[in-house]
Amino acid sequence: MSHIHTDPGQYDHTASVYLFRTDFNEPKIMLHLHKKLGKYMQFGGHIELHETPWGAVVHEVREESGYDIAQISLLQPRERVVSLSDATIHPAPAAHSSHPFGKPGSGHFHTDVAYAAVASEPPRHTPHDDESSDIKMFTRQELVDLPDDQIIANVREIALHIFDNCLGNWEPVPSKSFK
Repeated sequence: MSHIHTDPGQYDHTASVYLFRTDFNEPKIMLHLHKKLGKYMQFGGHIELHETPWGAVVHEVREESGYDIAQISLLQPRERVVSLSDATIHPAPAAHSSHPFGKPGSGHFHTDVAYAAVASEPPRHTPHDDESSDIKMFTRQELVDLPDDQIIANVREIALHIFDNCLGNWEPVPSKSFK
């Protein structure tokens, strides 16, 4: 989906997932080279007008990484609301932030709800043809060492937060637990 808000000072709502592979000696984060920005980023995109943030993640994960949503588990805090009588519970994000997007000084922003997830196997599919196929995995140290011109600062910071605080402390929950 293209940007809904295009005037300076407006915000588009996006959803993303920081996807970690846990089937190695140490966890690795999977990032793809964003076609427009030319930097490594998490998987995600715009939230369509008819979907929830989690709904956006479900289709973006498949399109951008090749993973079926059933192949991943969502990391969730152990203490959380798990049901409500008259509402749908959405996953707890690892981060929810607003940041400038696009050309410097454009005045356009994204507000992103970012989830943390783990997978213990390769994806069953390849990314869609119109998506970046340049996907790399990074250990924590490789992420730290990645040159600044190859990654957006807040992407690295959120990924490091997940490496340091979520991977060992949050519980993996089957992704199909959420709608």
